[in-house]
Amino acid sequence: MATFPVINMEKLQGEERGATMELIRDACENWGFFELLNHGISTELLDAVERLTKGHYKKCLEERFKESAVASKVLKGEAETNVKDMDWESTFFLRHLPVSNLADIPDLTDEYRATMKEFVAKLEKLAEELLDLLCDNLGLEKGYLKKAFCGTKGPTFGTKVSNYPPCPRPELVKGLRAHTDAGGIVLLFQDDKVSGLQLLKDEEWVDVPPLRHSIVVNIGDQLEVITNGKYKSVMHRVVAQTDGNRMSIASFYNPGSDAIMYPAPELLEREAALEESQVYPKFVFEDYMKLYAGQKFQAKEPRFEAMKAVNLGAIATA
Repeated sequence: MATFPVINMEKLQGEERGATMELIRDACENWGFFELLNHGISTELLDAVERLTKGHYKKCLEERFKESAVASKVLKGEAETNVKDMDWESTFFLRHLPVSNLADIPDLTDEYRATMKEFVAKLEKLAEELLDLLCDNLGLEKGYLKKAFCGTKGPTFGTKVSNYPPCPRPELVKGLRAHTDAGGIVLLFQDDKVSGLQLLKDEEWVDVPPLRHSIVVNIGDQLEVITNGKYKSVMHRVVAQTDGNRMSIASFYNPGSDAIMYPAPELLEREAALEESQVYPKFVFEDYMKLYAGQKFQAKEPRFEAMKAVNLGAIATA
């Protein structure tokens, strides 16, 4: 099997830009995932985020997780059927755009809040840089993807902070069940010592390598729609481990709730010339999210089919 794609962003500045852009294109078309090195976020900031995230879990969340329903069932060795709808993870969520809730999250120290604010600002900039690189590869006008995400209030941007503690019975429960991500583009800062993230490629589960100070990127369902399937979101999961606590900080750069999603007309025109037909529907992102909420851990294709049946009313000609 081909090697998991790792992109050195420094090479975008020199004579290797063309080859590096080709690596990104191949990763988007054939993997749905890639890993970034030299992405412009300092190692000092990443180290601070990791230190504070792990410290916060140890101080504020570890005991709470040990008392949770999933921990209780697994520690008692109950049958897999009793935990099939549960994940072995401790999480909390941060909103950044359109309005931040960082000040409202309990138990965070001032240092942690300030560090996360700086970190997500860097991630937002990186996400928008990546979207423009994808535009370049797709032959779309610079800024097209960001504009497609905007809606009336701009994109939505949020972070899921997760810890996956050591699991005594990993055969009973997944760290996180297999799914695709509903939104646009996902930027993940993951633990470099404890593995567990896997993606499904060619019907086999492949490990996403934990590289120090890297940012893992994956394609969400909406980029699949906009590219009319040229880029595809892929199923991925987290496997529970018996040793080590795995940190995962996933930031989701998504369309605004009222953004209208549909394949880029320029891409459709090219496909029409090749006698390829449109596959993906036109819909409001919020409607997709309502469906996704109940179907996250199921195949994405029925969601797309369901969106075809949604009455778009006044937006049908938008």
